[in-house]
Amino acid sequence: MFRQGDVLIIPVPQADVPACAPVPRDRRGRMVLARGEATGHAHVVGGPGLQLLADLDDPERMFLEVPAHGRVTHEEHGPIPLPAGHYRVVRQREYIPGAFRPVAD
Repeated sequence: MFRQGDVLIIPVPQADVPACAPVPRDRRGRMVLARGEATGHAHVVGGPGLQLLADLDDPERMFLEVPAHGRVTHEEHGPIPLPAGHYRVVRQREYIPGAFRPVAD
C-alpha cells in the first residue's frame, strides 16, 4: 500500500478492477487523484502508458492501471514511485453528523 496525505493507493488483482472509463485530465493535462479544496494543491499521477480509471457504476471509485511504472506527486509531499500493477485509489473520509465526506485540505 502507498499513502500520500489523504490518498491511499492499494494494489488489487486485475480481476478486481470493474468496468471503467478513463478519467479526463485536468486543464493542465494532469491525471489528478485528489485536489485540495483549501490549498488548490493536487495529488497527481503519471507514468508511461498509465491510466487513471473511474468505475462506470460509481465514478467516485477510481483505479490505476500501471503497465511499467508510475509516480504520485504533490506540492507538499515527497514523490511516491509505483511499480507496475493495478491499484484502487481511496480518498480519506471524515464523519460529519449524518454523513461522511472526503477530507478537505
